Amino acid sequence: MSVDVIVGANWGDEGKGRMVDYFAQEADFVVRYQGGSNAGHTVVNEYGEFKLHLIPSGVFSKNATNILGPGMVIDLEALVGEIEDLKKHGIDPKILISDRATICFPYHRLEDIWEEERLGKNAYGSTRRGIAPAYGDRTLKKAIQIGELLYPEKIKEHLKSITGWKLLIAKGVYGKEAPFTFEDIWEWTQLWGSKIIPYIRNTTAILTEAMKAGKKILFEAQLGTLRDLYYGIYPYTTSSCTLASFAPIGGGLFGVTPDRIIAVVKAFSTCVGEGPFITIMEPEDAKQLREIAKEYGAATGRPRTIGHFDAVATRYGVMIQGATEVALTKLDSLTGRKTLKICIAYEYKGKKLEEFPINPVLEDCKPIYIELPGWNENINGVRNFDDLPENAKNYVLEIENRIKCPIRYISVGPERNSLIIRNCQGNI
Repeated sequence: MSVDVIVGANWGDEGKGRMVDYFAQEADFVVRYQGGSNAGHTVVNEYGEFKLHLIPSGVFSKNATNILGPGMVIDLEALVGEIEDLKKHGIDPKILISDRATICFPYHRLEDIWEEERLGKNAYGSTRRGIAPAYGDRTLKKAIQIGELLYPEKIKEHLKSITGWKLLIAKGVYGKEAPFTFEDIWEWTQLWGSKIIPYIRNTTAILTEAMKAGKKILFEAQLGTLRDLYYGIYPYTTSSCTLASFAPIGGGLFGVTPDRIIAVVKAFSTCVGEGPFITIMEPEDAKQLREIAKEYGAATGRPRTIGHFDAVATRYGVMIQGATEVALTKLDSLTGRKTLKICIAYEYKGKKLEEFPINPVLEDCKPIYIELPGWNENINGVRNFDDLPENAKNYVLEIENRIKCPIRYISVGPERNSLIIRNCQGNI
């Protein structure tokens, strides 16, 4: 038996999808343990290029069963659309859905939009997919579990009560006159819910048996440390826990300790959404790198903010995840840059900070950089670390030293096997 967890150590968009796709080839189960359709995991393999939002990135493995875990909030319509899109490409998704995951309804999407509009310039940068209201309802005990779809009369009464409450909020808080009716929501639930009923299971029981049978289980996170609800740049975060320590709860497998926690880190910094971002790159340089690296949100299409590598934020992200090793992605995108900057500390009111602070401090921080020479050689075909240009190796080793965790995997292209695997041991 082996249990591995793949997480993001930055703001999300690190390249987790391509790493999960790689490791899933040897896995028996791949489990998404949090988040919803605000995810955007890009995978490039023999089937083409795909942007997954709800379905785990192990769906292209012929052997792995992919589980949407109890910690997720699932938009039924979006999930059905994703399943149908995969089938159009000749892929029949081997998926199961936890009966304890909760449903993200159309009224959640509306609430998300209304709240961002109400906040105006102070908006959180939501994807407007309804994620925050859906998780909020879970905490308020106003959510509906996926498993309730198996009991039509029960869910109908439950949904009628909640829809009435939602209409009160729409009018009383946002001044919206009956933007939907119970009949609208019930019709949506029946239409899309009927299509996913065959996938609903007690997935904890399935994973527990898999664990006893010695199967290989891979947990997949959405977003990254700095968007975590508890340890991220709050309140500019997602609404769930993105950390590896949450995998047993959100994934539904208990009594095991992960064998490996692989933190995915991009070779430069990027983010989508609001909140402090210290190492923002000069506009022209950022524009050039954005186009080379195709840095647009997979879920929203929004251009990502581009920055120099932030070792302070990444070291914090790796530590909070409890990472045993790091996968560094998109090193190839930096080819051709004359110099490369790494932020090694922050300046705050004349003081040097080497630890990642909370937002009231972070918002007034400035980066302290070191500069390294770049390289011009094409590295897409490199598969051995020693074959990289000397300056590329030095850049990787400097990052490794600064983040205090071994970099075991280095991606030099988006394809599954465009990967360097280093034989590095122990802590740095």
